[in-house]
Amino acid sequence: MFSTFITASLALLSLFSFPQAQAAQINVVVGGTGGLKFNPQFVTANVGDKVVFSFRQKNHTATQSSLTNPCTKAPGGFDSGFVPVSATNTAGPFPAAAFTVKSTDPVWVFCAQAGHCSSGMVFAINPGPGQFDKFQAAAMGGTSAPSPTSAPAAAASSPAGSTDHKVIVGGTAGLVYSPNNIKAQPGDTVTFEFHQKNHTATQSTFANPCKSLTSTSTTGQVGFDSGFMPVAADATTFPTWTVRINDTTPIWVYCQQGNHCGQGMVLAVNSVDSGPNSFDAFVAKAKGTNGTSAGTAPTTAPTKNGASSWNRGLSNGLLLAVAGVIAGLTL
Repeated sequence: MFSTFITASLALLSLFSFPQAQAAQINVVVGGTGGLKFNPQFVTANVGDKVVFSFRQKNHTATQSSLTNPCTKAPGGFDSGFVPVSATNTAGPFPAAAFTVKSTDPVWVFCAQAGHCSSGMVFAINPGPGQFDKFQAAAMGGTSAPSPTSAPAAAASSPAGSTDHKVIVGGTAGLVYSPNNIKAQPGDTVTFEFHQKNHTATQSTFANPCKSLTSTSTTGQVGFDSGFMPVAADATTFPTWTVRINDTTPIWVYCQQGNHCGQGMVLAVNSVDSGPNSFDAFVAKAKGTNGTSAGTAPTTAPTKNGASSWNRGLSNGLLLAVAGVIAGLTL
């Protein structure tokens, strides 16, 4: 699964000098002008290395599968969700997803966009001699993937019959997600529409409402994070960011900007209606904090609307992503 890289030192060991292996970052381009392919199509990686999927034009995923079922999401496997990139975005920044290699076992990946896997859009980490060709051949031989409807370049797609839950982030309503408590079914999507100033949609936990899941997980989970989405005060069009719901496990979300979370700017998907782990209890915990563990976005105002690149990933089959913070407005 996804994890963040944590370094530590011990005073005792500082008395000695040991050579240390350096983890590598391996960049993989997903889609774009290269067509329906991951580039490169497979890599060899060591434990601790980070594979960064850089998503390009149109709308693709990086979804874990298996050698025997190339175009079907593996139970418990990672899934970026759909990552739309506009055809007009040719210079970046590009959204990305990071996967940290936990073992040298093969990892099989495909794009879940309709028809892409069967066109050979697959990828592998440590496939072993000759195995990638078998994997790709199996993908192109008719093994069917879940079939979401095709999506335009700037919008994520959802399976037929699912519901997209639109959430307004910030804007004239203030420091709030509207709505902020959603009930969603597997296959539904949640689309965050970012309004004025500069906010995020960052996955956290009930226990730590104002800290990212990535920073608090003890099992290597990486929570999704839209990154900062700066929007000018006079904007009339707004950036959006979509995640797909794969199960009914509660999902907790907060805004990383300044003390927004501490002022109650949080959201839940599929929280219980009452009891100690209810949405109201989550809000109360958030307001009991003094802010977030993340830095505030820079204060330089953008000259036009724009979506930030992403600096986190996904857990529990939801959207993941990586990159820096875009300069924007603060409240």
